[in-house]
Amino acid sequence: MLARRLLLFPLCAGLTAGCAVGPDYHPPEAPLPGHFQAQQAATRPARAWTALELATWWRQFDDPLLARVVSLALAQNLDLAQATARVAQARAGLGAANAALLPSAAAHGSAARAYQSVQTPLGQVLNATPGYDRWGNAYEANLEAGWEVDLFGGLRRGQEAAQADYQAAQAAALATRLAVAAQTADIYITIRGLQTRLDVAQRQIAVQQQLVAKVALLLSRGLAAEYQARQAEGALAQAQSTVPVLQTGLDAAMNALDVMLGVPPGTYRAELARPAAIPAAPRLDDMGAPGDLLKRRPDLIVAERRLAATNARIGEAIAEYYPKFSLSGLLGSATTISSGNLFAGGASQSAGVLGLRWRLFDFGRIQAQIDLAKGRDAEALAAYRLAVLRATEDVENAFSALVNRTQQTATLTQGEAALARARASAFAAYERGASSLIDVLYADATVLQASDARAQAQTETARAAVAAYKALGGGWQPVTAQELARR
Repeated sequence: MLARRLLLFPLCAGLTAGCAVGPDYHPPEAPLPGHFQAQQAATRPARAWTALELATWWRQFDDPLLARVVSLALAQNLDLAQATARVAQARAGLGAANAALLPSAAAHGSAARAYQSVQTPLGQVLNATPGYDRWGNAYEANLEAGWEVDLFGGLRRGQEAAQADYQAAQAAALATRLAVAAQTADIYITIRGLQTRLDVAQRQIAVQQQLVAKVALLLSRGLAAEYQARQAEGALAQAQSTVPVLQTGLDAAMNALDVMLGVPPGTYRAELARPAAIPAAPRLDDMGAPGDLLKRRPDLIVAERRLAATNARIGEAIAEYYPKFSLSGLLGSATTISSGNLFAGGASQSAGVLGLRWRLFDFGRIQAQIDLAKGRDAEALAAYRLAVLRATEDVENAFSALVNRTQQTATLTQGEAALARARASAFAAYERGASSLIDVLYADATVLQASDARAQAQTETARAAVAAYKALGGGWQPVTAQELARR
């Protein structure tokens, strides 16, 4: 009766225990301002965004080829493939943690036939026994079961940690997806910007060559000074020197885009070789509140879930202070006569065991493990708070760049238009004979310089829009740990 009570005690205690040792997790406070500083600079009213627009933000640039390369990257990128594999690994870890809470069972059987030597001490004794047969048979079939009773919640804390790790891996995959989409879009915009600047540079070279030829002609007739000819040649060399630099950048961007698409460099170069316009940055006014970043930025979800995991592992370490109870049993049959007698009543065997494991004289190591778990939890808390601050910084910087680059583009566009009108006036004066062709060529060169500056600003504006989408989490869809658990 006493043995039965001892067996039932840990079972009942494990079933009725409603708590586990160690601190319960509570999401940390993240002190954030009520609004972004960049919101004060926004003067246009915010527009309503649809779920589709937010999920596929790169389509707002209204560039079909940009949308295509981003879709290809999301399907083929190898960084994203690694992140997906890590999710599968974390899912397996969660499965193992869940299984640790359940009873385990195993069935095994064996059949053996042995021939006993008579030269050993045992063989000599047996050989002296009348009717001794040196051949022997053994048959056995058993079903074993075991269960570690999670009396103090150590296994449950381990399950909590594994669940948080799995959710962190899912959020990390979302963060990688956002990073891949943003980097692909950024590289594509860079390619279009470099192609536009190369076109401007080629036109600048053509204009400077005409200017050099015109000045050389005037110099041969004594109508131009020597310094004018040398000045024109220097300007031509300067324009020509920009082409190799731009071409090097374009080649590197083309190669980088192929790697983002998970293919060898050069695979998609022919498809992108034809120059196209720089994608126009979409209007992006609705930033939400800083607190919204905690729900929609996957990297912040990763940091928060890792904090939850380290908190659970404190309890897992504390549980080592307490005894571990386990129940195990065996039910089977064994015989050395014949297989036909294996399941006879006389061959049956059974056993029940109440196990106890208590690290009673190992408290120093246990305390060291607890201190280590607490240190990792403190590190994860600091990492989470730093991630929140940096996320806010990303948004502020991205929108500051977007606002200022937009203004710069508008200013340079106006300046380019004014210089184009000045060039038209110079050409009209040239047709009337009131000015020389040199004045027209100089006006052309000035317009092209303005075009190059405007192309750079337009490229940086589009890149700033990409950075803003990324800083805000790629979209405005709130994602919670519970939603991650259901995916």
